Amino acid sequence: MNFGGPGEFTTWDGEPVSREPPHGATVVVAALSPDGWRCLLLHRAHHGPSWDGDWAWTSPAGSRKPGEAVTACAVRELREETGLAASPRPVATEGVGWAVFALEVPWGTEVAVDGAEHDRFEWVSVAEVLRRCQPAAVSESFRTASDAMGLS
Repeated sequence: MNFGGPGEFTTWDGEPVSREPPHGATVVVAALSPDGWRCLLLHRAHHGPSWDGDWAWTSPAGSRKPGEAVTACAVRELREETGLAASPRPVATEGVGWAVFALEVPWGTEVAVDGAEHDRFEWVSVAEVLRRCQPAAVSESFRTASDAMGLS
């Protein structure tokens, strides 16, 4: 996001972002697999399928549109990025720059990535999420939700 000055509250693709916090929402999606908790990670397509740097892997997340309720943002981003139509539980929504939500789904739930912003998804362990999600701001959102969900 670009928060440089007047008229510059936009996403990477030029969409307007709420000037009031929270500026967006992250939804940590978890499922109890036969091998323990697995979390949904999406791979961003912006730099190609082999990209492994900062912001390469994230939970479903996105910017809040001006005037949009933060819960509506979380529901919209979840649906747009994964095809999941659900109501995630708010974890951290007040006094934060970026809201955090949690959603537990049954193991085997079908996911459909959006294709434009993400090129694939994986269900990975909590430890693997923390390893892949960089910079720290990305992994901190995950830690907040995983603690609330009792995953770690």
